[in-house]
Amino acid sequence: MSKVRSDNISNRADDGAPQLVYGAEVPVGYGITGAGFINVSGASTFSGNVTVGGTLTYEDVTNIDSVGLITARSGIKVGAGQSISAISGTIYYYGDGSNLDGVVSGIELQQAGSSVGTSLTAINFASGATLTTGSAGISTITIAAGIGTEASSGGLVTLDLTAQDHKVTATGITTLTVSGGTEGDSHTVRIINSGIATVGFSTYFLFPSGSTPTLPTGDGAISLISFTVNQVGAAGTQLLAGASLNFS
Repeated sequence: MSKVRSDNISNRADDGAPQLVYGAEVPVGYGITGAGFINVSGASTFSGNVTVGGTLTYEDVTNIDSVGLITARSGIKVGAGQSISAISGTIYYYGDGSNLDGVVSGIELQQAGSSVGTSLTAINFASGATLTTGSAGISTITIAAGIGTEASSGGLVTLDLTAQDHKVTATGITTLTVSGGTEGDSHTVRIINSGIATVGFSTYFLFPSGSTPTLPTGDGAISLISFTVNQVGAAGTQLLAGASLNFS
């Protein structure tokens, strides 16, 4: 017998599908069609392409290739409100990420208000910064204040208050003033006489005695003065200075 022709086939009891003891083979160019379901309880192997015209619903996906990877040639798209998670292991994204939705191009870095760009992949802090890692993966960056060094051979010396410690080498008649500053910041200024020096202060400096202190004038004399920024801006700069300490 080479062919069996029938419109419908059921098992002998006529209450279910027949059992195909040795399986079933569909010739090339033909398929299985219909409005019903194909239920497969065991493993299924497809040697060619599989096309699903509707929704593919699955409970589990098990590889895949020899290293246990699921490979998607055109990428994997996750719907809105959904996510990709790894039960154990890591999810890797390859390429430049241009095919991923909702990925920002980068964080813009600026230096003194000017853009450095968004393509940088690393931030390097110089030796003046200390990086410490706390709980929950949060790192704290502490940037040490710089030292402002100003020299004078007579005339006006302006202390840049972006630094907190200042060193002035003074010769002749010297007047100290400041620029910038943030309210509440504390500063110190060290004045080293190189030769005979007479040092004065701008009206920004307010001293507890109400008058400018008299500093030593001899060669090699050192004066140390601390001050706090009381106010800056349109109302004028006010620096609350402490008494000076003189070394010679």
